[in-house]
Amino acid sequence: MALVATIAGLSLLSLAYTPYPSEMMIDKSQFLAPSLSHPLGTDSFGRDVFSRIMVGGRYTLLVAASTVLGSALIGSVIGLTIGYIGGLLSDVVMRIMDALSAFPGILLALIMMAVLPTSDYTIILALLILFVPGYTRIMRSSMLQYRNLDFVDSAKIMGAGSVRIIIRQILPNLLPVLLSALVIGFSNAILAEAAMSYLGFGIQPPAPSWGRMLAESQNYLFNAPWCSIAPGLVIITTVSGFHFLGEGIRKRFC
Repeated sequence: MALVATIAGLSLLSLAYTPYPSEMMIDKSQFLAPSLSHPLGTDSFGRDVFSRIMVGGRYTLLVAASTVLGSALIGSVIGLTIGYIGGLLSDVVMRIMDALSAFPGILLALIMMAVLPTSDYTIILALLILFVPGYTRIMRSSMLQYRNLDFVDSAKIMGAGSVRIIIRQILPNLLPVLLSALVIGFSNAILAEAAMSYLGFGIQPPAPSWGRMLAESQNYLFNAPWCSIAPGLVIITTVSGFHFLGEGIRKRFC
C-alpha cells in the first residue's frame, strides 16, 4: 500500500505541480547528474528526469486503470454469463478466449495496434482485448463453484430470475476474487504499457512515458546511467507494489 500510494500520489501531484515543466529543455543542462536542483538528473535534452517521471506516471496509471477496469467489466459479464448458463455456449466462448490467450501477449497487442485506428490511446483498446480472456476465465471458474450451491437453489425456488441471482446472490461472494485480480491486473497492465511504449507503440511524444524514457536513454546507459535507472526503478517499484497488494488481498479475503 505504501509503494502504490507513493507512486499514485506523485502522479496526482503532477496535475498541479512539478519541479520543472516536463518538456522544458534547459540550456547547457544535458546529462546533469542527480543533485539538489535535479534529484534524478537531466536527460539528453536537458529535461528534468524527476518531473518527467511524475508526469509519465499520470499517463501510465491512466492507461492501466482504463485497461484493467474495462477488461474486468467485459470479462466479468462474459464469464458470469457463460458460467451460469454453461453448455455449448460456454465451451465455444472459452475456446475463443483460449485462442486469444495462445498468442504471446506483446505480439497480440502489436497486432491490435496495427489493425485498430491510430490515436494516442489506441494502446488502451489493444491492451483491453489482451486482458479480457483472463478475467473471463477467472469469473467463469468462480461462477462454476457457486451456481449449484444451496443458497442459489433457494433463490430459484423463491422465483428469482437469473440476472437477480447472478448480481444479488453470487456476485457479492466473488468480489474478493475480482478485487485481487483487479489489483494484480494493474501490475500486469503497467508492465505491458511500459513494454509497448519502449517499442514505440504506447503513449506518443511529447507526453512522457516510463517505457519510452527507457528506450530514449538506452544509448546513454554508461555515460548517464541515471536516465535509465530512474524510470526502470519506478516501473519495478510500481509493478511490485500492485502485485504485493493484490497478493495480500487474495491471501486475506479469498
